[in-house]
Amino acid sequence: MTELFSIENVIFTIGGQGVSLIETVSVASGLTCVYLATRAKVANFWVGYLYNILLFILFYQKGLYSSMLVQPVSFIINFFGHYRWTHPKSGEENSKKQLKITLLTNRQRVYFVIQLFVLAAIWGYLLTHLDDLFPGIFSEARRPYLDAFVTVTILTAQYLSAQKKLDCWAAWLTVNITNITLYLSAGMVFLPMVSAAYTVLAFFGFRMWRKQWQQNN
Repeated sequence: MTELFSIENVIFTIGGQGVSLIETVSVASGLTCVYLATRAKVANFWVGYLYNILLFILFYQKGLYSSMLVQPVSFIINFFGHYRWTHPKSGEENSKKQLKITLLTNRQRVYFVIQLFVLAAIWGYLLTHLDDLFPGIFSEARRPYLDAFVTVTILTAQYLSAQKKLDCWAAWLTVNITNITLYLSAGMVFLPMVSAAYTVLAFFGFRMWRKQWQQNN
């Protein structure tokens, strides 16, 4: 599978840089997943499982090890969210008997922001020594602290999405904007363009979730 989805398998070119098959398939699955999430469709989790697997391979090939290593964790959070959305507790159901959309408290927001920066700093430091800890397996990490920040923010956004918190879209907007810088630093051209599309979808997702939240409150 890794040979089939190698970054060397270029299928078209943008801005003088080739776009591989794995980048194309990852983008297609990612956009589908996000679109379904903006509609609050449970099917987004099934597409998300495939997306995690493809990103694991892609980020390994690109040397973005923080983003790669987080994919198994992301997969688990995805599974957790799948269960939470379809098995709400008493009083958490919407009209479709699924988990309803709620908001974080201000105290919870402060907690998540502080936690994000602390964990990103710790993880970024560890990434700078990844090639020393595992010589021959990992090369020097690219933009370790930026990579770590994106990684922790993604996990935060995923967790909030799994809990169906409207606040998750603020985290996804931060992820998408930061990802544009990260992908450009890794020599990617196609994925930064896709991140811009994700940003637009995040705005739509926020508006649609807010509408549903207002209807249920």
